[in-house]
Amino acid sequence: QVRLVESGGGLVQPGGSLRLSCVASGNIFSINAMGWYRQAPGKQRALVAAITSGGSTNYAASVKGRFTISRDNAKNTVYLQMTTLQPHDTAVYYCNAVLLERLGVHKNAVDAWGQGTLVTVSS
Repeated sequence: QVRLVESGGGLVQPGGSLRLSCVASGNIFSINAMGWYRQAPGKQRALVAAITSGGSTNYAASVKGRFTISRDNAKNTVYLQMTTLQPHDTAVYYCNAVLLERLGVHKNAVDAWGQGTLVTVSS
């Protein structure tokens, strides 16, 4: 069974920085895209940033220039470096991975999610 585990959330003052990490584990054959989504109270979950296995990236307009997504394919890990954080960045941040899971001789396409990590930006 594939599992995604996030870490790095917490409380930070406005203007501060945080780095989120997400490690994928299990019977993984390959990982295509990895990304970060966030859900603020009373709002829908929305894409923050995504990165393909080849390193192409995509960012929400609200975080461009402040957040950087990267990944270590050898470690099945994706990172989100967040700078100049503002109160409106407060949300639960979820890791996502689109991958192929090994099931014996077969492969199963999986859209996996982590449990989420809370980021709170407040003075």
